Amino acid sequence: MKSEKRKAETHCPDAQRVRPTEAVESELGYCLNHVERTPYGTFRRQGFFIGLGVIEAGCKTVIGSRCKQSGRLWGKPGAEPILALRCAHSNRRLGEF
Repeated sequence: MKSEKRKAETHCPDAQRVRPTEAVESELGYCLNHVERTPYGTFRRQGFFIGLGVIEAGCKTVIGSRCKQSGRLWGKPGAEPILALRCAHSNRRLGEF
């Protein structure tokens, strides 16, 4: 258990300050059991983004700007089906739409 704690502290320096609850212990256990599958340090050194913030901001910018162009009156109810259709088309999955 001590080696797992050291691993956790390496990957999450704030782990010492978190009060372990059952949910935290469960999530921490999952992360520790999958460390080899998620080499975030390697990804960061290679310049890859880690996390969804950049992706979400990009989507918001692209989708928002397309829906708000001059003469377009898109709202969420109308934009979602069109977005789903465009995603299916882009992923060559129109037959499943």
